[in-house]
Amino acid sequence: MRKRFLLSLVGALLLSSLLLAGCNSGESSEGSGKVTLTFGTSQSGIPRTGIMQTMAKEYEQETGVKIDFQVVPDAQWRDLIKVKLASGEAPDIFNVDVDPLSMPANVRPEENAIDLTNEEFTGRMSEEILPTVSYKEKVYGVSFAPTKIWYVYYNKRIFEELGIQPPTSYAEFKAISQKIKDKDIIPFYQAPASGWYQVLPLFETGPNYEQATPGTYEKLNNNEMKVADLTQLKTVIEQLKEFADLGYFGKDFLSNTVEAGIESFGQEKAAMLLRVPGTEKEVSEAYPDMKDNMGFFVMPWGDNQTIGVNPGGSAAMFGNKNSKHPEEVLKFFRWITEHDHLQRVFDEGEGNLTICWPEIEPKLTQDYIDYEKNHEKGTVMQAAVKYIDPQWMDIGKDLSGMFAGAMTPDQILQNIDKRRAEQAKVLKDEAW
Repeated sequence: MRKRFLLSLVGALLLSSLLLAGCNSGESSEGSGKVTLTFGTSQSGIPRTGIMQTMAKEYEQETGVKIDFQVVPDAQWRDLIKVKLASGEAPDIFNVDVDPLSMPANVRPEENAIDLTNEEFTGRMSEEILPTVSYKEKVYGVSFAPTKIWYVYYNKRIFEELGIQPPTSYAEFKAISQKIKDKDIIPFYQAPASGWYQVLPLFETGPNYEQATPGTYEKLNNNEMKVADLTQLKTVIEQLKEFADLGYFGKDFLSNTVEAGIESFGQEKAAMLLRVPGTEKEVSEAYPDMKDNMGFFVMPWGDNQTIGVNPGGSAAMFGNKNSKHPEEVLKFFRWITEHDHLQRVFDEGEGNLTICWPEIEPKLTQDYIDYEKNHEKGTVMQAAVKYIDPQWMDIGKDLSGMFAGAMTPDQILQNIDKRRAEQAKVLKDEAW
């Protein structure tokens, strides 16, 4: 089985590599003399609405410079871009998920990214996002990220018909899921096939671990404790396994993708799913009957009632330092960050209610404002603890293995610690 898995992984990476073939140089179009910039990204790295592609076509009409989007499935992108960067074959522009701890290791900006420090637009990004795209006081990335919070969204109509309320503990979460399942509705939409979605409950609830035992993040960063010592984290993993075993994720859920979640939720096949603020707009536009029919609550895994906040939490664009057309890359960055274009990305994206550009007015509704006032907040674990985010997809594979009965929670925790130690050794971390 291990050999088959490795062969399938290699095959997937080869297929993705073919998708990005020729992306290393941003070559001119054949016989036209016009410049084509390649833009490599994961599926979730750009809005599913297609606004970036639409604007890129308009940019081509204005300037003659074509932006060739090379979109790779989420489950393959992280490994693939590392290979491309290491081999010097990265696209002219590439998207990478960023946070202050993992960006330097994932991007190696001094070697691979165009220095944007002196560009006018970097002074307009929010102070909260700059640390996620900077290294040694230099700015390398451009982001449109909202301050990311993952809530559980639920179907109000289903909840009302069943006489259930949003849960505030795991026991309540489990109880309402059983009532939903009894009505032949999938209680909670899970998407392991995308590779990353199933990992969210483990680390978005990290503030709950820190609140229970202050100093946990610091001890983890100083290698004074292991991830395996986090009993609350083990509990969350065990609860995910229990949900799977009880059928609360539905049948054959291992093949579910994030993209299909909107359809399942919008068609009322699933009663709950994990999403970010602004989900209401995307769902109701596709399924008008869902308008005003969506509520939200914090993830109650491990009895969590704290809002996990990720100041970065999304992809950022980087210009390839080794591109044959660095000035064209900079010109595109300058164009896309003009005020009117920022506003358009915000308005015509996936419905995000905030963006990391203070000049753009947020769209947070009173429901969100009131909810945040009534709940404590904290920084998610992957943005505060070293060597968690770089192994995100590996943890996703481990969780999928657990759902399939091939791994235990203890083995997952041991793997996380093992990979942390390996990464720390590579980076010569003195704490290890």
